[in-house]
Amino acid sequence: MRRRFIDIGANLTDSQFSGVYRGKRKHEDDFRAMMNRAEEQGVEKMMVTGSCLEESRRALELARQYPGVLYSTVGVHPCSAKQVPKESSTQYYKDLEDLARKGAAEGVVKAFGELGLDYDRLHYAPKSRQIEVFRDQLEIATRLDLPLFLHSRACAADFAQIMKEFLPRLPKRGVVHSFTGTVEEARELLDMGLYIGINGCSLKTQENLDVVKSLPLDRIMLETDGPWCEIRPSHAGHKFTNPLPYNAAKPEKFVEGAMVRGRCEPCTISGVAEIIAAVHETDVEQVIENAWKATQDMFNLN
Repeated sequence: MRRRFIDIGANLTDSQFSGVYRGKRKHEDDFRAMMNRAEEQGVEKMMVTGSCLEESRRALELARQYPGVLYSTVGVHPCSAKQVPKESSTQYYKDLEDLARKGAAEGVVKAFGELGLDYDRLHYAPKSRQIEVFRDQLEIATRLDLPLFLHSRACAADFAQIMKEFLPRLPKRGVVHSFTGTVEEARELLDMGLYIGINGCSLKTQENLDVVKSLPLDRIMLETDGPWCEIRPSHAGHKFTNPLPYNAAKPEKFVEGAMVRGRCEPCTISGVAEIIAAVHETDVEQVIENAWKATQDMFNLN
């Protein structure tokens, strides 16, 4: 049976997918080839992540170009919290909410986010500003009939406290994507009715694998977070993955039809499922189908 995947976190608006790395062009645009590889590996649907108002607009526009395949989110990532202007935040949030409503009415925007907290990267935005923007967005979420696409990194106590405050007023739950926390932190999220998104960053160490093993399969969603969070040979879970039928070359030595070394693509999502299956000692098909059902039940990607 052909495998079928939904990648819940794909940063497809990132310039790397058009051949530009840190402002410098390294190779020609290979977006279509990347999409073709994803299709060949059974990635039937993807959610393009919005990380600020402008990025959310771009994600929505990209999703419109691939109806039935790409969908998008609308929100402000904690590392983008300083992009919300304090002096005109009311208008910024109005535009954000209007965009979410319009995209949801079109059937393209399927989640509100990426929103949350990230205390690993405070050089982008201090804790106080992250918390303000997180709370402001959760207030918007109480008025939207959308599940949440959540970010929680090195901030478990604050994240849980704020979420518990808002949960009674949130019409939908959501998924904490790219999870790298502990077993106890995962259990608390599950108890709140949230789901867990797993990608390469969730599978680096043996401790990470032990956390994944503790998760119920019907509460796991699959993602790549491309172009980030690739599964590297040094990662604990790498030994459980099967090679893909594509060559890879460095960006500056780009080869048409090959993957770009160091750039994570949606087609690699099969490796995430294979690692989860290995640590759960079950068939990969069971992991894939559980994730498909959980994702469709929450986001309705039809």
